[in-house]
Amino acid sequence: MTAHPLPVTSAPAYQAIDTLLDRFGRFGVDLGLERIIHLLARLGNPHQRVPILHVAGTNGKGSVCAYLSSVLTQAGYRVGRYTSPHLVHWCERICIDQQPIAPEILLERLQQVVAAIDPTQPSPTQFEVFTAAAWLHFATEQVDIAVMEVGLGGRLDATNVVDNPLVSVITSLSREHWQRLGPTLADIAREKAGVLKPGRPAVVGPLPAEAAAVVQGRIAELSCPALWVQPAEAQGGGVAAFGQGNERLIYPLPFLGEHQLINSAIAIATLQQLQAQGWAIPPSAIVTGMAQAKWPGRLQWVQWLDNQQQPHPLLIDGAHNPAAAQVLRRYVDSWLEPQGERSVLWLMGMLETKDHQDIFEALLRPGDSLHLVPVPGHQSAAPADLAAIAQKTCPDLAHCTTYASLEQGLATIAATPAPLTVLCGSLYLIGHFFATEAVTS
Repeated sequence: MTAHPLPVTSAPAYQAIDTLLDRFGRFGVDLGLERIIHLLARLGNPHQRVPILHVAGTNGKGSVCAYLSSVLTQAGYRVGRYTSPHLVHWCERICIDQQPIAPEILLERLQQVVAAIDPTQPSPTQFEVFTAAAWLHFATEQVDIAVMEVGLGGRLDATNVVDNPLVSVITSLSREHWQRLGPTLADIAREKAGVLKPGRPAVVGPLPAEAAAVVQGRIAELSCPALWVQPAEAQGGGVAAFGQGNERLIYPLPFLGEHQLINSAIAIATLQQLQAQGWAIPPSAIVTGMAQAKWPGRLQWVQWLDNQQQPHPLLIDGAHNPAAAQVLRRYVDSWLEPQGERSVLWLMGMLETKDHQDIFEALLRPGDSLHLVPVPGHQSAAPADLAAIAQKTCPDLAHCTTYASLEQGLATIAATPAPLTVLCGSLYLIGHFFATEAVTS
């Protein structure tokens, strides 16, 4: 069984999607709502026909979206889900009832969007074109509800075009994308809080004090009924409990890591907000939906098969920012301690724009081995540059080696016994791993 199977369909459709979207990749990231609003208007404002849950935050967005869409599907609703980035192909970003959009249909939606672009106006960005296709697909398919994940920030993100979300969610806040969102937590919080709308319910996870003050101020200004969520209680054996008294819910946690206690609690609190608005979501649907949620590439154990088809256990995770790296390190420590082990073999690649030193500080310990590779097809940090930062950050590494490709790095670790081997540093690297290697769950 593959850990992340691709939909079975024709390769030409995949290639056509890539070619079409590449035309807009040169416009880069340019936050703002004018272009997407104008484009959606020319498409008949499909976003106005889709009730949404809007999910913002630095980390945890994907898990929360996975929980929400799984439970709502289990409750009998037709559920759209829009997330980013993808691991293997663009189709993963747009799902209905947990199933990725077929590439032939995605290509058709994208062609409809491109045909609607006003040549007299500035071109929409790649993310805006794709987001418009998601809105168009959900409206055309008449979903009952869509779970929409913010791409970057919140206030000026292309998903932030709905004035009356069913619930606005802020999962967490830490210092990421500060080059675009602002240098301080308060600056970033102001951007994330842009998803809050006047009088509409808000669900907010635990935030640093500086960020919480900004979000609280915005909630008061907009008169949002707000629920500040605390983590669920661990019950042992991958089970958690949320709520009090007769409303206490016991449910399974399908994802690894203690941070899922807060992510799952945020999802259930959001579902309770929907219940208060009249949505029929029985406790049985919550329990079953939580158990069936899937979100690959995050704290996931897989077996990688080398060229001789020999299996090698790998822990894989994006760990693409300092907060996510800290979560990964806590899980690694919790795994190592019962084994009586201390050292880790890290196989890592990172994008050029990431906070490399902070990520290394979170992950690396004396005696660890670090193997550095580029992230194919993206603005990758040079492995040699990462090696210099890593050795300065943690001078007592047992090994620090660079490779020209992930494949070379994998070949080396296949011949290097280690108590624990972790592949991390970029979701794009994880996606390349899934797309090119033989992997079983």
